[in-house]
Amino acid sequence: MLRITDLVVRYGAATAVDGVSLEIADGEMVALVGPNGAGKSSLVNAVSGLVKPAAGRIEIDGRSAQVPEGRQMFPDLSVDDNLRMGAWRLSRNARDTARIYELLPELVPLRRRRAGLLSGGQQQMVSIGRALMARPELLLVDELSLGLAPLVTEKLVAHLRRINQESGTTILLIEQEVALAFEICARAYVLEAGRVVASGDTATLAGDKALAAIYFGDLSTGAEEDER
Repeated sequence: MLRITDLVVRYGAATAVDGVSLEIADGEMVALVGPNGAGKSSLVNAVSGLVKPAAGRIEIDGRSAQVPEGRQMFPDLSVDDNLRMGAWRLSRNARDTARIYELLPELVPLRRRRAGLLSGGQQQMVSIGRALMARPELLLVDELSLGLAPLVTEKLVAHLRRINQESGTTILLIEQEVALAFEICARAYVLEAGRVVASGDTATLAGDKALAAIYFGDLSTGAEEDER
């Protein structure tokens, strides 16, 4: 579904992604983890076409859509209108939001509410629904748990699993909370300073004491609550 070869992303003289290669098969849920500044968002933004790579190759077998870091709502628009924005490049018939409310029924009573008035968890759900409106084969989720309480994150994880299992959507999860990412995904890549420093099945990576000492010490403290 996704093949990245020797990807380089630069911002002026600064290199954010330095020769990264990775592969994700159709239907997989794969995590990309690492500390702040590791280059995770730069990589996913390159996959989405938001930044132009300085070098390397990105191959996607199908349509991709991104759930951006920080949710990035249109705060003055309703939930329903925010969802429709995800399908702006598709035909008018493809802008029907009914299937999103079937997948995310918690949004039904909120459909006419302004997105800026929602809680953080509700906004994240809208962001996921908006990406799904593009009917992607590959869903890129950037920092699912950012600023959310653990119980809220747990509900969102359940929705991602359902989307993956029922529709076969391939998911690349970019996540700073390593324990959460390893719980969700069977396979992962560990990024540090723009380079892949480890990869493999998450059970093996979680049992690596050297990696645990570097990453779990800082990244397993849990998501902070932000339900304003």
